[in-house]
Amino acid sequence: MAIEKQETKKKKKKRRHKGLRVFLFVQLFLMGFVLVVLGWYYFGGYAKKVSDLRNQAIELVESSTKETFRKAQTSIAYDANGNVIATLKGEKDVYYLPIEEIPEYVKQAVISIEDKKFYSHHGFDLAAIVRAVLAMMRNGHVTEGASTITQQLARNIYLTTEKTWERKVEEIYIAVELEKKYTKDEILEFYLNNIYFANGTYGIEAASREYFSKGSGKLTLSEIAYLVAIPNRPSYYDPLVHPENTIARRDRILKNMLSDGVISERTFGEAMAQQIVLNVTPEVNNNYAKSFTLYCAVREIMRSEGFEFRNDFLSADDRKEYESAYNEKYRECNARLYTGGYRIYTSLDLNVQKSLQDNIDNLLSVDQEKGEDGSFQFQGAAACIDNISGFVKAIVGGRSQDVKGMTINRAYQSYRQPGSCIKPLLVYTPALERGYTADTLLIDEKTDDGPKNSDDIYQGEITLRRAVEVSKNTVAWNIFKELTPEVGFSYLSKLGFYGLDPSDRVMAASIGGFTHGVNVLEMAKGYSCLEHDGSAREATCVIRITDAEGKELYVSDRSETKIYEVTAARKMTDILEGAMIDGTGGGFEIPGQVAAGKTGTTTDNRDKWFVGYTRYYTTAVWVGFDIPKNIEEISGAFFPLHIWHDFMVPLHEGKRYLPFLDPLEVRGPETQEFENLSSDSASSSSDSSEASSSPESSSVPGTMIISDETSEMQPSEPEAQPDVPGAEDLEETSEPPPVEEPQQTGDDENMTSGGPPGQDTNLDNENL
Repeated sequence: MAIEKQETKKKKKKRRHKGLRVFLFVQLFLMGFVLVVLGWYYFGGYAKKVSDLRNQAIELVESSTKETFRKAQTSIAYDANGNVIATLKGEKDVYYLPIEEIPEYVKQAVISIEDKKFYSHHGFDLAAIVRAVLAMMRNGHVTEGASTITQQLARNIYLTTEKTWERKVEEIYIAVELEKKYTKDEILEFYLNNIYFANGTYGIEAASREYFSKGSGKLTLSEIAYLVAIPNRPSYYDPLVHPENTIARRDRILKNMLSDGVISERTFGEAMAQQIVLNVTPEVNNNYAKSFTLYCAVREIMRSEGFEFRNDFLSADDRKEYESAYNEKYRECNARLYTGGYRIYTSLDLNVQKSLQDNIDNLLSVDQEKGEDGSFQFQGAAACIDNISGFVKAIVGGRSQDVKGMTINRAYQSYRQPGSCIKPLLVYTPALERGYTADTLLIDEKTDDGPKNSDDIYQGEITLRRAVEVSKNTVAWNIFKELTPEVGFSYLSKLGFYGLDPSDRVMAASIGGFTHGVNVLEMAKGYSCLEHDGSAREATCVIRITDAEGKELYVSDRSETKIYEVTAARKMTDILEGAMIDGTGGGFEIPGQVAAGKTGTTTDNRDKWFVGYTRYYTTAVWVGFDIPKNIEEISGAFFPLHIWHDFMVPLHEGKRYLPFLDPLEVRGPETQEFENLSSDSASSSSDSSEASSSPESSSVPGTMIISDETSEMQPSEPEAQPDVPGAEDLEETSEPPPVEEPQQTGDDENMTSGGPPGQDTNLDNENL
């Protein structure tokens, strides 16, 4: 027995020694780990970086006053001649409320949902940060926030929403310094007057007037909770776009207030039962130059902050995920336009803009039918691009009229079937790269699996040139079959056409049958690319953006994407030049200039197009009904061609004659001189000359020899994707989702007429 006890003692002693060794090992390991981390922190430069962030935070807050939180700097956009296109002023100063005038329920609701420990912490909540990190590790994504009200104020006033550790560290330091300098009530006052409530609205008072057309003092508890729901994620809880999301968060806020004991069961029940009825005061919003300018400016800011634009997607879910990220970033950058004090210099010319608008208004005035909202149903849209600079010179998204509420800019937000206008971009120029010529003989005949010609006339043997001039569907179909839809669509993808759908890659696309369609700006860009020797540039109007002191912040990227071979592009231009003489554009020449262009008409005459260009300008015009129907019921006149001609003739007055370049011609001194002399078209104002002299404006270096060799018929590899235009006007700032159909009343075709392309072989997409 004694021996057994002795053995037991020895075992216990060994276990103690082993436990002690393990304990010492763990302690040494942890000490070593801490030393490594500290060494990495100090010697890796992080200590200095953190110290710099702290010093910067101290300087920012020390230099602040109460006025810092009242100001909203006005942003101004200018046209090419220095005329003001738009003035964007935030409403912070106008609707600023001192803390004693802010309703008590507003303060209680915000604290309950955003920062329960607001009155006890010193700028940040360490426990909340730990909870958020653990929740993220548990769920695989962010499920709860950790920013206090003070941190949110710091971010809104001084920082961006960039997700980096440096930004988060600086946010905490600024919050701590704010808590040292200002009282809790002052911080809450600053916060409630500066948070963003979507749709260009800042502060609780401005939000109350925007969404309920009354002061915040007259709001009910339910309405207050509804408004307080918005700032957490302004895009997701936007009451004009996602009211169901706003209501859900309102309910959550009310439940929080009940559990916090700031409202009674009875008050909670009454607030939950109240039906929210918005009373938004609409504004006249059909200033197309303004909406396009803001759209382009927002995208320039997005691009400068690293957002990657896409127009090719692996699946519907992939597109949906992209559009969600796009919308979120768009709204964030759009909100800054109202408070950032930007100076936006553009290529738009308001005189040219007025000329284009007047031509559309005058020629479409033959039909005065209006929809339920009072807007004209017979509509038109057009975009003019300067071929030298690649910038947009004028853009019109519809007829002029004083209609309140959301007005879509059809020139870049409405997607319609293109008819035969798409053939040069999708079929013929790719074919010219692969051995076809203008004189290639083809067979024009009806086949069982192909389309019919609009006039039901078939000429048998016909040259490619003549097939384009009289727009033969059968010829385009047969070439496209040989080319393959995959090859043809690779060109549209490189051009940045956004509305493309995987189901579009069928034979019907060769004559303009698409799921969603294309927009006017995309078509103008495509034809301008043909004139520019097959190289495409971003179709934007923003040349540069500066701050209020003139410091340059953003410069438009004028890099080029090679779409077509130079020879093929010039040959296509030569063929389209013939279409303006002996084809569907005959009789609409521009005096003193040569022009090239193509008509397009969709099934049942629902959409009519004309896209044409000279060496100076490319202009695309679309005409149709918002709720599609046959245009021929109005008049037999081909409206787009008339609008194009009447606009382009005066635009070219006084300009010297300049023919298109021959496929074998080298761009020499005369061409370079022309491009230099024409650089005025991209000037923004007296101080914008640097931005308008981008070296990428020239098409082909003067020393480049153009070969007439072409390759065999084979697919070409897709190149890098250009940026994507796109989308919906949620307010006068023209925010999109990249492709969302316009909200119209009437049949379910909305603004994308023409029917599904599918495999339908009875499409009659060209009447001219």
